[in-house]
Amino acid sequence: MKTISDTQAAAVLVCGLILGLSSCSRSEGAGEKPTAAADAPPIVPVAKAERKDLASDLVLTAEFEPYQQVDVMAKVAGYVKTIGVDIGDRVSEGQVLAILEIPEMEDDLNRAAAAIDQAEAETVTASDELHRAEASHDLAHLSYSRIADVLRREPGLVPQQEVDEAHSRDLIAEAQVSAAKSSLVTSQQRARVARADQARIQTLHKYTTISAPFAGVVTKRYANAGSMIQAGTASQTQAMPIVQLSQNSLLRLILPVPESAVARVRVGETVDVRVSSAGRTFPGRVARFADNIQPSTRTMDTEVDVPNPALTLIPGMYAEVNLRVDERPNVLSVPFDAVDRSGSAPRVYTVTPDGTLHTVPVTLGIETDQRVEVTAGLREGDVVVVGRHAGLEDGQRVQVKSLEAQVH
Repeated sequence: MKTISDTQAAAVLVCGLILGLSSCSRSEGAGEKPTAAADAPPIVPVAKAERKDLASDLVLTAEFEPYQQVDVMAKVAGYVKTIGVDIGDRVSEGQVLAILEIPEMEDDLNRAAAAIDQAEAETVTASDELHRAEASHDLAHLSYSRIADVLRREPGLVPQQEVDEAHSRDLIAEAQVSAAKSSLVTSQQRARVARADQARIQTLHKYTTISAPFAGVVTKRYANAGSMIQAGTASQTQAMPIVQLSQNSLLRLILPVPESAVARVRVGETVDVRVSSAGRTFPGRVARFADNIQPSTRTMDTEVDVPNPALTLIPGMYAEVNLRVDERPNVLSVPFDAVDRSGSAPRVYTVTPDGTLHTVPVTLGIETDQRVEVTAGLREGDVVVVGRHAGLEDGQRVQVKSLEAQVH
């Protein structure tokens, strides 16, 4: 069995002492650093309370709708003779979209024209008959007048029977005149009825030409040449339309404005309309609002008109509208992150020139996405802590790091 010599034992002892001293030295050095860091005041980012113009915008999302859109129907039933437009075509107001063919309507027009000719001929005949009756009446009346005059001058010269016969012929002629006048009026009325019927058929014939009620874009085409089209005479009819026409040169957005912002909506106010899919912002104008809050959503429909002369925007696209609900010029404000809202009331942490921290309750006004108006609690130029508030206490000493200096 081997034994350790005195020299080897001494060497082991020396090595152990060296290792122990080295370990102690490292432990003491590590303990000194946290103590020094704990004694240093924490560094906090700060900014000054400044006066700025603030505006509060309400961001609402909606999709574009055509300013007006209609299914173009036919007033009369017929076959499509020609159709000159297709999907995507731009048309002007009054432009011919399609022409219908109605063969029986031509027969109706001919019949109406013939009825007018017949009525006018009857009118001429009745007029001639009236002239003849008037001439006969004049002759009969003249004969009776002469006989009556002779009877007055020389009584008994003319038999009474002859006088009565002359009087009778006068009355009959007068009645014939009245009948002729009535016949003339009847024929004239019949002629007016025939002309009115012709005008009605001519009006219906005009409906065989289907025209655009306004300038727009054809978004759907329902019919082709030869299609049978029923007359769209009622709003609930099942008749097939010719085309669907949309006015896309002016679009509208229907925004659901919350009840809290309804009082600030103003007709004529300009707004920015941001369309992500187009990568652009377009000008819009508040054109109208419903003036009624929907009970289910507690919102009011507000319409924004957006001009689209180049047809860059398409109905159905989503858009965001920045609706300005409040605006305050030259108000005292601080960065949004400077306000601590964790307690029962909002507060900020101010820093004195010597680096002392103070907790100050504040009263807030209008808020934007970056700044908050302070109506009470601060003065212009006060330095406030921005961002982290956890671990900060009133009276604590801190080191400041200006955010304005970083920006500049």
